[in-house]
Amino acid sequence: MNEVSPDLAHARDEFLASGDDALLPIVDAHHHFWDLRNPHPWLTELPRIPFRYGDYEAICKDFLPADYAANCAPHRVLRHVVMEGEWTPQNPAGEVVWMKSLATRCGKPHAMAAQIWLDRDDAEDLMRLYASEPFRGFVRSVRHKPACAAREDYRPDWAPPRSMRCPLWRQGYARLASFGLMFELQAPWWHMAEAAELARDFPETPLVINHAGLPGTRDEETLRRWREAMALLTSYPNVHVKISGIGVRGEAWTPEQQAPVVDALIADFGVARCLFASNHPVDAIVVKLDRLWSGFKELTRQLIPEQRLALFCDNAVALYGLR
Repeated sequence: MNEVSPDLAHARDEFLASGDDALLPIVDAHHHFWDLRNPHPWLTELPRIPFRYGDYEAICKDFLPADYAANCAPHRVLRHVVMEGEWTPQNPAGEVVWMKSLATRCGKPHAMAAQIWLDRDDAEDLMRLYASEPFRGFVRSVRHKPACAAREDYRPDWAPPRSMRCPLWRQGYARLASFGLMFELQAPWWHMAEAAELARDFPETPLVINHAGLPGTRDEETLRRWREAMALLTSYPNVHVKISGIGVRGEAWTPEQQAPVVDALIADFGVARCLFASNHPVDAIVVKLDRLWSGFKELTRQLIPEQRLALFCDNAVALYGLR
């Protein structure tokens, strides 16, 4: 890679020279930091909301840089990209101000995907704020979870308000490129036809699929249909896929369980368009952080070192401008 900072360049060289997994530099391209003194209603209020992993009481506590460091040993995580943590939607910018302050105090995170509501009147004002000082170069992307249907209720013509086909939602999405912002899409795989329309219609906007399109289960039919849906995106070079958040409710996270997902994404999108991330502390419900990184390393040992560097480090460095 060109223009990487000295510590990343040194870490890459050490890994390439030794081949030692312990020295593999990692950019965690999607995780959270939160302090429950801040307004995160889903973490602080009762009753708890329905959640894809089930009971999430165990993560309803602070998760800050020191907590991440304590949980990721012995892995070499050198850069952090945090995802918005569903701070109260009444004040999306509040989380960005807090996160930037955390970065100033702790030296991390290094970049952020901020909350936005594309169909709201304040969407363009937020984009302008995120693209201005002191947040320029820190806020690299935004997320608005679109309206989605349950799998059994989905229709090919799905287009209600707040969905990816909603005119107001798309109008907000169309503004992202002018502010240099990427979009992080969290939606289940049966909505990927809509995502492909976004990738096609707005090729100048990088579209980052969160959590591998949420395959959810590992039965043969689901994996087949998930892969077919994700394949709708492979022809669009502005689409990237985060291999993260792929746990299965009520089941232990193991490399064997994740192999069909990881192998399919790398085969279909190529090494250059995939990147690993932890989604912690959310995925702590299904896997410890150190075990997750060990599992991803195990799943990629057949790849050459440069390919592993791309998946664990280089792709995220380039995508989020972490040079």
